[in-house]
Parts: sequence; structure tokens; C-alpha cells
Amino acid sequence: MKRLFILFLASLPLISCGTSNVIQTSKKTLKGYWTLNNISYSEAGEYNVTLFNDVSSECLAGSTWRFIPNNNSGNYDVTSSDCTTGKRYFIWSIPNNNGSDTNYDILLKPTNEKLKSVTNQGFRLQLSYLSDTDLQINQTVQVDGSPFTISMNFTKTSE
Repeated sequence: MKRLFILFLASLPLISCGTSNVIQTSKKTLKGYWTLNNISYSEAGEYNVTLFNDVSSECLAGSTWRFIPNNNSGNYDVTSSDCTTGKRYFIWSIPNNNGSDTNYDILLKPTNEKLKSVTNQGFRLQLSYLSDTDLQINQTVQVDGSPFTISMNFTKTSE
């Protein structure tokens, strides 16, 4: 009995520092293929926005995204004929949210096909809404010293 108690005490730090259940559930829910239906902005108007230092928001609309949680990799496929088409690769993670059960970020780092970063640059995005069928990811940037939010709205197409 004494050994069992000591084993329990020794494993307590490992249990308390592990990934939260909410993060694990979110990773499982993200698994699969998603279609980026539309991109909207917090302010009315027309904007020339380049996302992830890659392509315009118009090019990303309609793209297919895949999240693979077992190795935190993924890709998106730009198919619009007016854009530079093809698959882009990234690695992603959901960092611990410092005790909050409602605010989660997703870190996305563009890579090459072998999942190696060329620029070592990544993006912190807010995981605003996630269900089995819908996903909203927001990116807040500064425009003329004021926050400007870009919302990307997805629908799950398959696992």
C-alpha cells in the first residue's frame, strides 16, 4: 500500500502537466478534411489580404485543408485557377491555454513537403469555434494601430 501511495505521488506532476482533455478533444475533432468556405473581416470594406505570406484571401477561399493530429502536420490545397495552385504544407499545435477552458490558439507554421520550415516563421491564430462540422479560425493583426480580425470559416467534408 505504501508503494502504491508513493507511486501515485510520483506520477502526480506528470498528470497535472499533461495536455488538457479539451486540447485532446479539439485535436480529434480537427482531424480530417475541411473546406474553407469564406473569409470575412471585422471591418466593412474591400481589402487586399495575403494570408500566411502565401496567397490572397480570394485564392484561399474554397481551398481544402487537412489536419493530421498524430504528427501535428497538415496541408491546404489551393485550386482557384486565377492563383498559384497546389498543395502547401504546415505543422500545427494547440498550446496549453494557461488554465482557460474557453480561449485556445492554434499555432500554424508553413513548411515544405518534408515538413521542414524554410523561414522558421509561424502564425498564432485563435481557434474561435470548433464542432464536428464547423470551424472558425481568427487572425488578429494591427492596421493603422488598431486591431483588425480576419475570420476563416470552414466546414468539415470528411475524416
